[in-house]
Amino acid sequence: MIQFRPMSSAAHRPEDPLRELEAEVHGCRRCARLVEWREASAEEPPRRFRGQEYWARPVAGFGDPAARLAIVGLAPAAHGANRTGRMFTGDRSGDWLYAALHRAGYASQPEATERSDGLRLRDAFVTAVVRCAPPANRPSPAERDNCLPYLRRELGLLERCQTLVALGSFAWDGSLLALRGLGEAVPRPKPRFGHGAEAAVGGWRLLGCYHPSQQNTFTGRLTEPMLDAVFARARELTMRG
Repeated sequence: MIQFRPMSSAAHRPEDPLRELEAEVHGCRRCARLVEWREASAEEPPRRFRGQEYWARPVAGFGDPAARLAIVGLAPAAHGANRTGRMFTGDRSGDWLYAALHRAGYASQPEATERSDGLRLRDAFVTAVVRCAPPANRPSPAERDNCLPYLRRELGLLERCQTLVALGSFAWDGSLLALRGLGEAVPRPKPRFGHGAEAAVGGWRLLGCYHPSQQNTFTGRLTEPMLDAVFARARELTMRG
C-alpha cells in the first residue's frame, strides 16, 4: 500500500517556481467574460451553497511537484473549483476523478470536498486548460489561448512528468497545443481523441479519457472500470520511465 509521507526537501525543489506560477494564475484577469461569469456565479449560487464563501478566481494546478503523471481537464466548474479553489474539488466530476486516483494509488483519500480536507496526491498533478469557470462549460478559442501559457509552463516545471491524461477532447487538443509550445513535435495528422486513445508526442505520452462529467457518468458512457483502465495504463507508462 502506498504511504503518503511528507516529501523530502529535495523533492520540494521544483515547488517554488510552481508556487510563483500559482500566484500569477490566481491574479489573472485576462478574459473579461470569464471574470464576469466566475464572479456572478459566486454572487448568485444555488441554494445548497448559499452562505459559503466562493473562491471566484482562476484556479491553479494541484498535486505533487515531483509527479510523473499530469491529469488535464477542461476548466473549473462554476460551483465546484470556482467555489472551493482547487481543481475538481466539490463537484460530481471530482468525486469520480479522485475516487479513481485513490483506487490507483495516486490520491491519499477518495473524496475531495474543500482545500482543507487533507487530500494529497503522490506522483500526480491535476490541472486544466482554462483556469476560470466558463459559461456553459464552453470557453472560446481566444480564452483557451489566453490560458494555454499557464498549462505549458506548469508542464515545463513538472520536471519528471512525461505522461498526460486528457479528460475529454478539449483537454486533448489543449494538451497537444501546450506540448507544441514546449517544442515537442506533434504528429501529423493530429492524433484523434477517443477514450483509451494514446499518442506519442516527442518524449511525452498522451492518453485520452472521457471526461467524468455527469452527462458521461449518468449515461454509462464512462464507467468506473473504464476510468480505472486509463489510470492503470498511466501507471504502467510512468513506471517505465
